[in-house]
Amino acid sequence: MRKEFLPFSRPSIDEADIAAVGEVLRSGWITTGPKNAEFEEKFCDYTGCDQAVALSSATAGMHLALKALGIGPGDEVITPSMTWVSTVNLIVLSGAKPVFVDVDRDTLMTTAELIQERLSERTRLIVPVHFAGAPVDMEPVRKIAAGRNLHIIEDAAHAVGTEYRGQKIGKNGPSIFSFHPIKNITSGEGGMFCSDDLDLVDRIRRLKFHGLGLDAYDRQTQGRSPQAQVLEPGFKYNLPDILAVLGMRQLARVKDFNARRTQLAMHYRERLAEMDEIRPLAIPSYPHKHSWHLFIIRLDAHPSKLSRNDFMEELKRRNIGTGLHFRAVHQQKYYRETMKAPPGGLPNTEWNSERICSLPLFPGMTHGDVDDVVDTIKEILIS
Repeated sequence: MRKEFLPFSRPSIDEADIAAVGEVLRSGWITTGPKNAEFEEKFCDYTGCDQAVALSSATAGMHLALKALGIGPGDEVITPSMTWVSTVNLIVLSGAKPVFVDVDRDTLMTTAELIQERLSERTRLIVPVHFAGAPVDMEPVRKIAAGRNLHIIEDAAHAVGTEYRGQKIGKNGPSIFSFHPIKNITSGEGGMFCSDDLDLVDRIRRLKFHGLGLDAYDRQTQGRSPQAQVLEPGFKYNLPDILAVLGMRQLARVKDFNARRTQLAMHYRERLAEMDEIRPLAIPSYPHKHSWHLFIIRLDAHPSKLSRNDFMEELKRRNIGTGLHFRAVHQQKYYRETMKAPPGGLPNTEWNSERICSLPLFPGMTHGDVDDVVDTIKEILIS
């Protein structure tokens, strides 16, 4: 058994990152300012998107996107149940109805065919979720949306550095990224909204800071004009410079981070191929570049032998951390009781929700760490 605990994830923070945050603290401008604006510019350069808006979280980005698009009572929003609950919470809080769509059994991502089955006259928005670092097959999804004049917001929380058919996620169409500490890059907390729709971006900028007609920081005035007026009620979702500078430094190293994640993931796949009870996610067949945000397996042992929850506890007892991404939203207590979805309505989602487990994966790991995880899994399965 490992002597030291191997966490499920650990951010890659170096001394230069710490020093950069210290410089901002000493600068006298620690809230939204020049570093925030620079981070947005660099994210545009990285993804190829036209406009980017730095925010306090990806959840904030989804809230503002729903608000800016006018999603509300009487509207339906199609999104997978195999996702983090924040998107669905915000759909419900907007007054709209979430319509859950199933996913491919082995990639955990939805498809155009599955979305087509869930469309109605009330559908206004589709929120496809790029999962674990792989991209949804977006071309057929965009065709569906264009044919019915529907909006798309790509949930790209797992997809910093992910590419689809030769272009980075974020370049085409509105996308929302997360910089939570477990993500491929972190700003501590934070998110980014990307789009080439200038009117939508302008409204996102306005709504993120109290509905003021000017952003919290303007490069011409080196601050916010004291004459700025509220154009509509807004929120306070701006990203401080002390976080933006960390995100910017991380972005400069994301290529190396993701390359290391890929090496570790390939070692996992090679080692786990020996075990019939362990089924890693499939790698999509269409052209893409995986960023390996997560390494997810499905425990396919007979439940009488070992449940997924017991499996995770056994790993923890042996000093190996794990994650659960995710318990299906429609199986969460609130949604189970309010939406009353009958069992079996989302068969692939439900099958995976009972079996998925995320193994440790972060750039600071070694191949020896991966071997420890796999050897421990073997030990648990034969015990």
